[in-house]
Formats: sequence, C-alpha cells, structure tokens
Amino acid sequence: MSKGPGLFSDIGKKSKDLLTKDYLSDHKFSVSTYSASGVALTSSTVKKGGYSSGDVAVRFAYKNTSVDAKVDTESNLSATLTFADIVPSSKTIASLKFPNYESGKMEFQYYHPHATFTTAVGLNQSPAVDLSVALGTSTFGLGAEAGYETTSGKFTKYTAGISVTKPDSCASIILSDKGDSVKASYLHYLDQSKKSAAVGEITRKFSTNENTFTVGGSCAIDSLTLVKMKFNNHGSLGAVLQHELIRKSIVTISSEFDTKALNKTPRFGVALALKP
Repeated sequence: MSKGPGLFSDIGKKSKDLLTKDYLSDHKFSVSTYSASGVALTSSTVKKGGYSSGDVAVRFAYKNTSVDAKVDTESNLSATLTFADIVPSSKTIASLKFPNYESGKMEFQYYHPHATFTTAVGLNQSPAVDLSVALGTSTFGLGAEAGYETTSGKFTKYTAGISVTKPDSCASIILSDKGDSVKASYLHYLDQSKKSAAVGEITRKFSTNENTFTVGGSCAIDSLTLVKMKFNNHGSLGAVLQHELIRKSIVTISSEFDTKALNKTPRFGVALALKP
C-alpha cells in the first residue's frame, strides 16, 4: 500500500470500479502505439446504436511533465497538462477544451504522509470551486469535499467519507448528495494477485426511502482470462468477460439485462484494445 490516505476521490473507488468498470453498452475499438521518446498515440472508434464516433489521443511525458491531447470526429479538442512537484509533494493539472473553452479548469493536489488536499477552479468568468481534504494513513482515512458556485453563491455539493484499507480488503462509507444519500461498501480480495475479489455495496436515499443493494465479484479463470459479475435487488444482472489475446491486447465482452423484465432486449457491449 502507498503511504498517506490518498485523495478523497479514492474513498470507495476500488469497490466502485469492480461494480462499474468495463460494463459496456456500446462497441469500441482502439489501437495504441508507443515510442521510445515517451510519446503514446491512441486511436479509438465507438459505435453506440446507429451512431459512430471516434477520437485520436496523444500523450507525451518528459520528467515531471506530461501532456495529453485528444481530438474527436466533431472537431472538439481537449488538452490536459500535468506538472509534478512544482511545489514539493504536489501535482498541478490544467485542462482546456475547445471550442467550449469555458469548461476548462485548474487543479492543484498536495500530498502529505497524513493528509491530502485538492482544489479545482473553473477557467471562466464565474468559476466553480471544488475543495477536498483527506486525513489519515494508508490504512485509515477520512475526508470531505465541497463544491461552491460563485455565480449563485451556493454550495453545489458537500460529501464526507471514511475508509479502512487492509492488504486483502477495503471498506468505506460515503455520505453524499448534501446528506441525502449514504453508501457503504466492502471489497475482499480472494488471491494475492488481487484479480479475484468479492464486493458488496448498499446505498440508502433518505428522501425516497429507496435502498439499493449490489453484490459482485471478479474471478481469474487463468492468467489471460477474467470474468466479472454483478447483481442488485432491482433485478439488474451484468457480466463481463475479458481475455488477453496477445500481450497487452484485450477483448472485452459485456452484457446486462433486467431479470424482472425478461421481455426487454439485453444490452451488449464489445471492446477491443490493441497495444504493442
């Protein structure tokens, strides 16, 4: 485990990723190439329904600086510049988008052995401001975040969370939606490689008295094949199959359907990522 509590956004992230990551509902094909100079080029095509889109992304890294740029088929350009250790133990991230340049923002992250702090400010005339802090160690952490809109002078969000992390498990509780929702999750690894795991998550929304309970897991069939599944109390069942065709080149097949409405057409997704 790394030193320090990590960022506030890391609380509950491992459980969330196991229950949501790679569950696709579209078709995606991507090809990546790398050069010895530190330049990475990725071309992606996504087909969702009857609509297709694509983008080309370039990444360049040199010492403590990296630049990520992406342009899509609609001529939207986005760029992210990351600078590490401008201030010791910190990271500064600037993101810009064109032609929607008002969506750009500047983010600053500071890491301490027992605390992390982040602040993000929109790059426009009436910027939104996001702040978060996490305190603790690599084993135990608690934190909070808040969002403030300068135009209205109101808080758009405030969230608090706590996490306990061990080598073979992690648990978290997050109070979100301005105190209207609480989410508790627990993840347990079943092998040393951490490819096989079981997870449970329960969410309570106080305003509607609605509870959502989700269980899921992943299982490494062999060194090249991974299977993931999830099921919640609303009847939603999802499954993912990932297989490494050749080194670093992975095909992902995903399906999700409603067990309480079997007449509905299940959702399927396929992704193929080719890397040298």
